Amino acid sequence: MEKETFKEFVLDQLRLVERVNCKAMFGGHGLYCEGIFFGIIADGRVYFKTNPITVSNYLERDMQPFQPNPRQTLKNYYEVPIEILEDEEQLAGWTRKAVAIVK
Repeated sequence: MEKETFKEFVLDQLRLVERVNCKAMFGGHGLYCEGIFFGIIADGRVYFKTNPITVSNYLERDMQPFQPNPRQTLKNYYEVPIEILEDEEQLAGWTRKAVAIVK
């Protein structure tokens, strides 16, 4: 899937969460809700902000942290599982948790 098409798919899947938008950043896109940065779209994947409590949902599904380059890993952003990304209701719940971490 093309980069712009994937971005539009993700935004469409997030339609149950009000005031979500994205901005281009470092070859990918940052996801924002009410101005709060909570996620990243990069290389055909979506990553959400995690904390010590929510990261277990990602680790249980063997998801990996965001790695923008081979020397850097952001261990507080984990890939959203495809089954969650494809289910807009579950995705809305995961999004709200990611946003709440930052608030």
